Order: sequence, then structure tokens, then C-alpha cells
Amino acid sequence: MTCIAKKCGIHFQPPSIILIYEDQNQEKTRKRIMPIRNFSKFSDCSRAAEQLKNNPRHKAYLESVSLRQLQKLYSLLKGHLKGQSLAQSLEQVQREEAIDPEEDMNKLDDKELAKRKSIMDELFEKNRKKKDDPDFIYNIEVVFPQDEQVESCGWDAESDEGF
Repeated sequence: MTCIAKKCGIHFQPPSIILIYEDQNQEKTRKRIMPIRNFSKFSDCSRAAEQLKNNPRHKAYLESVSLRQLQKLYSLLKGHLKGQSLAQSLEQVQREEAIDPEEDMNKLDDKELAKRKSIMDELFEKNRKKKDDPDFIYNIEVVFPQDEQVESCGWDAESDEGF
């Protein structure tokens, strides 16, 4: 059975993930409701998302849904269980998703670093130009302006002396 996910969302009461998908065999659009059980405001969103994605009952339907999207949905549910409004939960998720270019990622623990890397990978894939894109250009040559004087680096000059 091949399914292509069209939309994925969350329902707060009762807690469930809603998936709108297209069944390729019958060429019909269908809706699947996946109940969320044993999830509280203290639960780990990434672990719950992995368990749902690897669940044998839902695995075939969730193949085309990214793990990041499921984690975001679980974060929204977690915020709702903590008593936050939907706007507050969305703002918190967006803050967690934002990457500060000035942040020193050498100081992050392994879990946070892996999270940031997955966010950057997802952003890269979203912005990447593929061969099938209409505005794809194979060989781009860019000429950078040489108006300013090129400053030399001290370490570069020292390494030339040894040769």
C-alpha cells in the first residue's frame, strides 16, 4: 500500500494526530486518526514521535511525514497540556526551531547539537535547487568585486617561508 501524506495535524481533545493522505492504489483522499496514549506534559516529544512513526499500525501511513513535523505536533500538544494557548505553543515551537548564527554550537550538549543539525539539514533540503526545478542553472559563475585591497593573513605568510 502506498500513501502520500497531504496534511498532518493535531487534535487536542481527545489527543490524536490527524493525517490526510492520498491512497495511490484507489486514488482516493482519506483521513486517518491516530490516538495519542500515555502522553503527559512531562513526556519527551522526540521519543513519542519516534514511537508513533515506528508503530506497526501507522508506519506505512507516516513514511512521507518527517520526524521533525511529528515532534512539532507533540510539542504543541505538550504546550496545550501545560495550559498554554495555541499561539503561545506555536511561538515556543518557533523559538526552538530558530537557529541563532551567533550561537556557539561547541558549547551545546550532544542532544541539542543533533537537534540543531537536523533543523539545518531540513532547511538545506527545503532551499536546495534540484535539477527538476524550473530556475535550476547548471554552471553558475560568480565574479566577486575586487574593489577593496585583499588583506593577507599572518599564518598564511609564515607557511610560505617553509617551502
